[in-house]
Amino acid sequence: MPFVLRRIGFYIVAFCAAAVINFLIPRLMPGDPIDFMFAKAENTLPPEARAALLKTFGFAVGPLHEQFLAYLRSVFTWDLGYSVKFYPLTVSQVLGYALPWTVFLAGTSAILAFSVGSITGILAAWRRGGAFDSVASPLALAVQAIPAVVVALAALFVFGVALKWLPTGYAFDPKLDPGWSPQFLGSVAHSAIMPVVSLAFVHIGGYLVTMRNNMIGQLGEDHVVMGLAKGLSDRRVRYNYAARNALLPSVTAFALTIGSVMGGSLVTEVVFNYPGLGRTLYVAIVARDYPLIQGQLLVMTLAMLTANLAVDLAYVFLDPRLRRA
Repeated sequence: MPFVLRRIGFYIVAFCAAAVINFLIPRLMPGDPIDFMFAKAENTLPPEARAALLKTFGFAVGPLHEQFLAYLRSVFTWDLGYSVKFYPLTVSQVLGYALPWTVFLAGTSAILAFSVGSITGILAAWRRGGAFDSVASPLALAVQAIPAVVVALAALFVFGVALKWLPTGYAFDPKLDPGWSPQFLGSVAHSAIMPVVSLAFVHIGGYLVTMRNNMIGQLGEDHVVMGLAKGLSDRRVRYNYAARNALLPSVTAFALTIGSVMGGSLVTEVVFNYPGLGRTLYVAIVARDYPLIQGQLLVMTLAMLTANLAVDLAYVFLDPRLRRA
């Protein structure tokens, strides 16, 4: 319990620091949403409309410290105001619609990359120096160097435009009504194939290399040698003795991947016009939508910190030494 409480306290401090940075970043950008709206209207709005717009959208005016206090109140009450781009929808409503799509996209791709990369790394290490290892390991290093946007654009052109096997955009067929019907769920799965696979593709190599190196270090340990000497099957020694201990560093890498996948989903969602947080953030930045940008970054920060906290708690169960510490 002391270990868990220390970690929770650390992440609370980290969230507070992120909230301060989240407050400052939009205000360091040139211009503001109201100026952007006036410029877009090409001087057709009267000057007195500025005060009315500030009041409508709930923007705090005055010194920076007063704006910060108003911002803190909105954070702890989760009253993030109205979205400038999607008015009259609130920021919570916009994020509430986009969040499930990003959780589905990022979560599925992270689990896919972790599973494929870890299993492939285990097999490459168990038969290190063989034909499979000689092909898989260099290929993994090459895959790591490919940017996510290149993979997404290549997949879009090959499978969406040239071969026409998969949809080129959006999360489902707009002709269908959203629901839990088999037709709608099948359309969601069909439309998610390219975004999920392209987002997972660039992370598989990292898991493969990490797991292979960890496995090679475990294969020379006494408990693995003892298991083989006792006549246990290769499968049992490989997974129950070696892979179980080699998995711990990969679990940490999985938490870091959650953050990079959330960031990488911005590019992927823009390429495939996927209605998640990444595309929403892009639209908000273009529109100088401060409330939506701040709400988006808060959600991404919470997701990253929650993933790291979950991994820290998982470590307590995976590594008995932490329970005795």
